[in-house]
Amino acid sequence: MIDYIAQNPHGFWLSLGGVLLAAELLGAGGYLLWCGISALLVGLLTWVLPFGWEWQATLFAILTVATALLWWRWLRRSQPVSRNNDDLLNQRSRQLIGARATLEAPIVNGNGRIRIGDSSWRVTCSQELPIGAVVEVIDVEGITLVVKSI
Repeated sequence: MIDYIAQNPHGFWLSLGGVLLAAELLGAGGYLLWCGISALLVGLLTWVLPFGWEWQATLFAILTVATALLWWRWLRRSQPVSRNNDDLLNQRSRQLIGARATLEAPIVNGNGRIRIGDSSWRVTCSQELPIGAVVEVIDVEGITLVVKSI
């Protein structure tokens, strides 16, 4: 077996690449993808231009690291940069900034109530507003939402 691999190293690398790619299909999460592609590339290069096993192993290691880094860089660059609520995890009131709602209780002396989803929130506003007025959440002070009239 070792004699066969020594005489046909491209077969070893192509087989290893196939096995690694098949193992990736079982759910490795992308870790084996780049190793498999690197093994296939080494197999093809060894088939076209035979060289020693030391160089084959070195090339495999370099290609694996290079392809993984290139993929990481491309993936990082391709993700859109947008403000999402990941920064506000477990800060529900902060997630409501920008939300619009209708007053369910009038704002008197600066305080009233709105309903957002299944929750009723205490609100404060600098102006008096009647029931049914549409407001937008602009800030949060503790558990009180600061709103403005739209």
